[in-house]
Amino acid sequence: MSRERVLSLLRERQGEYLSGEAMSRTLGISRAGVWKAIEGLRQEGYTIASAPNRGYCLEDAPDRLRVGELFGLLSDAKIGSQLACLDEIDSTNTECKRRAMDGAPEGLVVTAEEQTGGRGRRGRRFQSPRGKGLYLSALFRPDLEPARVTDFTAWVAVAVCDGIEACCGVRPQIKWTNDIVMGGKKLVGILTELGIESETNALDYLVTGIGVNVNQEREDFLPEIQDMAVSLSQILGRPVRRAELAAQIILALDRMYAAYPEDRAEYLEKYRADCVTTGHQVQLITPTARRQAFALEIDSDFNLVVELYNGKRETVSAGEVSVRGMYGYV
Repeated sequence: MSRERVLSLLRERQGEYLSGEAMSRTLGISRAGVWKAIEGLRQEGYTIASAPNRGYCLEDAPDRLRVGELFGLLSDAKIGSQLACLDEIDSTNTECKRRAMDGAPEGLVVTAEEQTGGRGRRGRRFQSPRGKGLYLSALFRPDLEPARVTDFTAWVAVAVCDGIEACCGVRPQIKWTNDIVMGGKKLVGILTELGIESETNALDYLVTGIGVNVNQEREDFLPEIQDMAVSLSQILGRPVRRAELAAQIILALDRMYAAYPEDRAEYLEKYRADCVTTGHQVQLITPTARRQAFALEIDSDFNLVVELYNGKRETVSAGEVSVRGMYGYV
């Protein structure tokens, strides 16, 4: 853990020299402990300059998700107050739920370099190649009835758009209800899962999983999704540091959760502005049928209002149907 704490200090002051004595005093470890942590970071690929009477300066770093990269940026946030940055896991959502059931506090964020069993809605597989994407899950414990959190994923979608915009300078759009898209292609998948207390039917926890395509090239996607998936690096024409993106998304989640559910008007307005589904012909897909409809608007509960071929209006919720474009993914 000393290595992560030293990295956090260097990251906060990147480009500046920080003396070993100052780090020793701040962290409560010996100068030898600081030196050992510095050497360990160098062996992991961190470029750390050193100079007599000046100390150490972080000049360059590998693109890794770890506590030391994130902790300083999230020091005042409730969401991200506890971090578990893992190398490989079946699913960050599954791991976050395990820890929730073991009593983990609200605000825990689990990340992974790779998922071997990443999941989307309706049990679909979410491709999670090592070191290419951002895979994180956050634990929330709102004091609300389960029926009052049905719109939570929509709020998360807005927060993810906020985080991507803060990091990358571009704002994606939302394909109702929980996919984030750019240029008509999927950029982010979101999956929210609930834990209910069996005896009282009270809400125990919410776990929201977010998977972002960050630095994938076309060949990194499975052939069947190459035409409907895109990454931030493809859009921007440059790589994106995943730790910086993770920090901005977590901070946006923290702001969102502080506003939830009272500031509905602000997030509803943003959702409606970001939603790419309304105003288009769509397919309403259930396990047994597909119907054509025209997407009219997002109602005050974040549900989708559509008009069917016979002129009848219908309100659909995310739990009932999936929506796809008539001639493509969006």
